[in-house]
Amino acid sequence: MHKNHPPLLLLSAAALLLASTQWAMAQSSPATDGVPVSMVVTVQPHHGSDVPKISADDVVVNQNHARAKVVDWVPLQGDHAGLELFILLDDSRDSSRGSLLDDLRHFILAQPATTQIGVAYMRIGGPKIVQSLTADHTLAAGALHPSPGSLANGDSPYSSLSELIKQWPAGNDATASDRREVLMISNGVDGQFADFASDKHDPSVDSAIEKAQRAGVVVFAIRLPGEDRASSPTSQSRNFLSEVAYETGGESYDHQSGAPVSFAPYLDDSTHQLSRQYRLTFLAQPQKKPGMQSVKVRTEVPHAELVSAQKVYVPSGPQ
Repeated sequence: MHKNHPPLLLLSAAALLLASTQWAMAQSSPATDGVPVSMVVTVQPHHGSDVPKISADDVVVNQNHARAKVVDWVPLQGDHAGLELFILLDDSRDSSRGSLLDDLRHFILAQPATTQIGVAYMRIGGPKIVQSLTADHTLAAGALHPSPGSLANGDSPYSSLSELIKQWPAGNDATASDRREVLMISNGVDGQFADFASDKHDPSVDSAIEKAQRAGVVVFAIRLPGEDRASSPTSQSRNFLSEVAYETGGESYDHQSGAPVSFAPYLDDSTHQLSRQYRLTFLAQPQKKPGMQSVKVRTEVPHAELVSAQKVYVPSGPQ
């Protein structure tokens, strides 16, 4: 009777090995069907390294932990260099501090002709667009102004970001712009968020992140110290600018000094990052209902990191 047991055990072990091998192959092999989804990716070289050349074959995309097939990897340069960039400033005294306005004017004037720039200020009730998107960089630079320091008190920078994305003008041609990005400058304090507890999350932040991810908007953020933040230690727990930037595939810069120093290093770094961006298209596996799906983009090319939004909007699959 017992003589039959070893073959059964061997068969079970073989079946287990086969199942494990098939699972591993499914994880490492990209899916060949799905719906095409595009997103902006920034190549970030490691400190002190040159920017490496990265091809589509060097890009690995995982959607909900499953590998997705990369179908396009386009450098956003030349014919694809179009960029719509809104500068969104906190309309308070902090946004006029030091040389910020002069540095911003130089930043605007240094952008390539393929960049359209708009200027908006955060105010109670939503952002005020003082200059719509324009290729006239001199006009955009002239829209910057010193702030009286009272129009944004009690406002939410994250609600302003959400509303700006909602108001973003639609172009006549869907391919007219390859990118939509925001340079957000604020102390990050949400005057509309009454719960100061450090373990609570601001719902306005979640809403702004999802709207930006769904619209494919990348957010760069410069965090100013701000009188409100300095006067309220608990308010530091409510500052989520870095999270907004990280979740949307941008960069966050924390200006901790109150001294009137130059903001040019942050703006210069933003300019460099804008010049190292790609349009990635991959085949996403849809769910029964459309919605946001987690995604991770990476490369094994040495001395480089790929920075992108943490989630993308994926349409529903065929019923």
